[in-house]
Amino acid sequence: MDAVRVALLREVLAGTEWPAAARGFAGTLRSSVVPHGGGLLLVGTAEYEPWHLAAHLVDEAAWSGKPELAPTLVRHRVRSGDPAHLSVGLGRVAAAGRGETLLVVAPRRPDTALLERVHQARRAGATVLSLDAGDPEVLGLAHETLTVPGTAEVDLDTVQHLVSAAAGENVPPPPGSRGRRRFRDRLHRLADRLTAPPPARW
Repeated sequence: MDAVRVALLREVLAGTEWPAAARGFAGTLRSSVVPHGGGLLLVGTAEYEPWHLAAHLVDEAAWSGKPELAPTLVRHRVRSGDPAHLSVGLGRVAAAGRGETLLVVAPRRPDTALLERVHQARRAGATVLSLDAGDPEVLGLAHETLTVPGTAEVDLDTVQHLVSAAAGENVPPPPGSRGRRRFRDRLHRLADRLTAPPPARW
C-alpha cells in the first residue's frame, strides 16, 4: 500500500482510534528496535503468515534510513529450495534473547509450540510485541499489544498497513499540523521513492 493510499485510509478512519493507536504501536516498535539494533523477528501463526507486513517493513526500513526495522520473517513451514530470507524456522524464536524484538501477528490463538517459544524468548530478555485479536494467551506474553477485536471498524490486515506506514515516520509534529504535515511528508517520500532505485523485493 503506497503513501497516498495510506493517507486516504487514515482520512477514512479519522475520528476512530486506529490511526493514533497504530502510530503509538509503531512508535513502540521503533523504540524497541532502533536504539538496540538487536534485530526484529516477525512471526505469525501456523495458519497466517505475515509476509505482507514483512515486505512493507523492509520498504520502510530502506526508505526511512532505519535498517533495524527490516524484519526476519520466521515461518512455521520452511521448504527446501526456499530463498535464505524465507528459510528461517521457529527455532529462531526460541533462540531470541536480550536486545532482540519479537513481533507476533496472531489473528487467532497460536498453537502451543509457538506460545512456548515466545515465552522462552521473553524469559531470555527479548521484547515481545503483538498485533492480535485479543487472545488472553498472547496478551499475557506480550510487553505491548495492539488488539483488533472482531467488532472493530477495521481488520487486522488494515491495521498492519497503518503500523508499517507509521514505523518509519519521524516524531509526530505538534497538534494542529499533524494531518497536513503527515500527508505532505508521505507525498514527498513517495516522490523520492519513484525516482530512487527500488530496494530488493520479497
